[in-house]
Amino acid sequence: MGVKRRRRPSKSSVVKVSFIGMNIAAFKAFRFSSIRRASVILQHLRMSKHTETAEVLLERRGCAGVITLNRPKLLNALSLNMIRQIYPQLKKWERDPDTFLIIIKGAGGKAFCAGGDIKALSEAKKAGQTLSQDLFREEYILNNAIASCQKPYVALIDGITMGGGVGLSVHGQFRVATERSLFAMPETGIGLFPDVGGGYFLPRLQGKLGYFLALTGFRLKGRDVHRAGIATHFVDSEKLHVLEEELLALKSPSAEDVAGVLESYHAKSKMGQDKSIIFEEHMDKINSCFSANTVEQILENLRQDGSPFAMEQIKVINKMSPTSLKITLRQLMEGSTKTLQEVLTMEYRLTQACMEGHDFHEGVRAVLIDKDQTPKWKPADLKDVTDEDLNSYFKSLGSRDLKF
Repeated sequence: MGVKRRRRPSKSSVVKVSFIGMNIAAFKAFRFSSIRRASVILQHLRMSKHTETAEVLLERRGCAGVITLNRPKLLNALSLNMIRQIYPQLKKWERDPDTFLIIIKGAGGKAFCAGGDIKALSEAKKAGQTLSQDLFREEYILNNAIASCQKPYVALIDGITMGGGVGLSVHGQFRVATERSLFAMPETGIGLFPDVGGGYFLPRLQGKLGYFLALTGFRLKGRDVHRAGIATHFVDSEKLHVLEEELLALKSPSAEDVAGVLESYHAKSKMGQDKSIIFEEHMDKINSCFSANTVEQILENLRQDGSPFAMEQIKVINKMSPTSLKITLRQLMEGSTKTLQEVLTMEYRLTQACMEGHDFHEGVRAVLIDKDQTPKWKPADLKDVTDEDLNSYFKSLGSRDLKF
């Protein structure tokens, strides 16, 4: 029996097999690279999830709801996105029978909240966007919710607290200052006015202190924030963490229980106790000079006083927007007899008028954009800001008015 010779495969079949083999190899390589790519993408997303930090942290811890303003690099500046997260959570905790108090604090150790993003407001207005309407409306509704909150509300105002940060704290039941606290309402220097309810709480401070703070943007530091009545308690910053943990550990606490803990820490603090109150030696001058009904008369009172303190205030006031100064004085005078909701309605009208005017955008340019610190106000002189001009800022917006 002869040997059967194996048939040599044809050239075409070799090519065909090779082609299939190449396809299988290519497919395997493609599949491997796809899986690898997917793995890398998933890993990146997981990393992003951990590295992209939220602007505000909302946590239930112990007996409390804890709000942490979490933009430390921007001094915890308040954004519309943050407001839209805080408000519904605040209302939810207020209704929750297992939440007994609410604590709000800032991350980073430098600021509680240095205010709102006014540069973004100016840019949005110029671009025809509605940010200035939405932000002020929703911010003021949040300010009112804090004031009317049925649960004890504790603001730890450690560090810079200005503008929007004041609105998140000053209307709450408890405000805890530290030696690092820095309070100011410097809005007249950027063509605005001390809003977030400034027309309500500032004229209710001792004597004419609130008028002085509002018109000059004077900064209160450390224990003076408590002595002025902005804070209800003063605690050493290094004790804040322990204080917070003690509050969280309370079992079904009442407002009196919360007050008791805060009082005990306040009583133990000796820091800055012997230091004289920065505004105390000038309170007589503040009360006499800032009790006038017009900005012009306040300046005249300061000139007649002639003391170094009085002359310094003249210099400061003369740098401010004349329109803002007149708006602010009237805002405080009217606000002294209004409810907080009435004040916030008035202030919402003022914000919308300021957004349409010249000085706010010029103030933002000079202070935050070009940083030349030399705004060109229009009008540039107090005498050119007429009563008619002023009335136009305070007029009703009709259906666009702020409603609670």
